[in-house]
Amino acid sequence: MLLFAWFSVGGPVAAQQNNAKEAKAPEGGERHIYKTVGEVELPLYVFSPDGHKAEEPKPAMVFFFGGGWRSGSPNQFAEQCRHLAKRGIVAVTVDYRVSSRHNVKVEDCVEDAKSAMRWVRANAKKLGVDPERIGAGGGSAGGHLAACVAIMDGFNAESDDLEVSPKPNAMVLFNPAMAVAPDDRLSELYNRLVSGRGGNRTRGPAEKLSPLTYAKVKQPPCIMFFGTADGLLKGAEAFRKTSVASGNDCVIVTYDGKGHGFFNYRASGNEYFDKTVAEMDQFLVKLGWLEQE
Repeated sequence: MLLFAWFSVGGPVAAQQNNAKEAKAPEGGERHIYKTVGEVELPLYVFSPDGHKAEEPKPAMVFFFGGGWRSGSPNQFAEQCRHLAKRGIVAVTVDYRVSSRHNVKVEDCVEDAKSAMRWVRANAKKLGVDPERIGAGGGSAGGHLAACVAIMDGFNAESDDLEVSPKPNAMVLFNPAMAVAPDDRLSELYNRLVSGRGGNRTRGPAEKLSPLTYAKVKQPPCIMFFGTADGLLKGAEAFRKTSVASGNDCVIVTYDGKGHGFFNYRASGNEYFDKTVAEMDQFLVKLGWLEQE
């Protein structure tokens, strides 16, 4: 069983980006700078439907890559963005600061994710986006960030306009890290392993950055995708159980025997990329964001 891969596993290009000053840009996305931190410009890439007009607002999905908050690239979700753009949704993949390139902590990653969500909502009219139908998505550590923007009120950048909400209207999470600190709802083994793997990734207590800590709060509809061989599934199951008991709509779709990162796009083909994209489509159809194909 693969345990706690969220500390090291990102998208298919994560490893080659470890020492890069800037993550490789995905082809076809329109580049925008959503925040500047010191001399660092943080871009996001917008994929719009063909012929889309700003005066005809569409739903949007904003994706955050995985890589243990250490590495990774917005390329990880470029194919999901292209798919959604073809289906009629404005799709965005975000670059954010990571420890290998910017010497930051997890708190900074969460701040960047909130800044990106606020930028998309603040620029909804220009992008042709419905500000009441903006979803957050991501994989592994990126899935963690997509959950954080939905359920955590803290970790706001000083440069952000706090009058603009970063909270999404839906969550689409690919094997997200939903429990990154010990918790009474988890097994002794899980708690022991997560206690020893965090290192100095955070400045403050890890439980304040763990989505499971906030599972009872009101949250938008959520779907998660997991392989059954992924050790992070137990944390997500604990989150789902508490979330649903608190009146939220939260489901997990599992794939037998698959490990961490099973959903990633490969040019040679990956049936689990296709399967998770199809499930994402159905989730968005049920929300009324897409028409049934």
